[in-house]
Amino acid sequence: MARLARVFVPGLPLHVIQRGNNRQRVFFDAEDSRRYLDWLTEAAAAHALAVHAYVLMPNHVHLLVSPRQADSLPRTLQALGARYVRHINRRRARTGTLWEGRYRCCAIETERYFLACSRYIELNPVRAGLAATPGAFRWSSYRCNGEGAADALITPHDTYLALGRTVADRARSYRELVALGLSAEDLAAIRTASHGNWALGSAAFQRRLAKRTGRPVAPRPAGRPRAE
Repeated sequence: MARLARVFVPGLPLHVIQRGNNRQRVFFDAEDSRRYLDWLTEAAAAHALAVHAYVLMPNHVHLLVSPRQADSLPRTLQALGARYVRHINRRRARTGTLWEGRYRCCAIETERYFLACSRYIELNPVRAGLAATPGAFRWSSYRCNGEGAADALITPHDTYLALGRTVADRARSYRELVALGLSAEDLAAIRTASHGNWALGSAAFQRRLAKRTGRPVAPRPAGRPRAE
């Protein structure tokens, strides 16, 4: 089956997953992680990509972003990827590809899933057993979103800004949401959409997006189509 074209609609948030080739490590030490975040900050600014949440896992990356232009995400990842792969190949005396050939990307219905997806990303180290709490993991946006720390990479989304009038208010409200965790339903929906490059949202949202983009944005129901 042919691969579906990715959905890039200016202003529409995206959940992005990029994995190491054959699930191999892509971050080996603190210097690698710092370089990646610094270069992501530069590339995102250069290509009009707003980053709202992130986590750097040992062998993959999660990003929650909003492209201001249709090509913001691919241009950002292309610029970042070329620079970072050269860095790793030089430091590790290696050659060849570092990343899996095709990153995963799903469009998100803001009202229903934006904050759920942000929490899903920042709770990833906890689910993986790398940290007891999201704040204990160094390489994520939780310290910014959940604790109010400055982070040059992060651009707060309007949905996050609506959590409170001040930085402290927003961080407190966000921490309370994170403490609630995610329902099994939300976890399943996020994983299905992210791994299938589908749209994450209501049926009405999916219909609107499919009409706008001219491509299917949700898996077809199982079974044979019902006769009219």
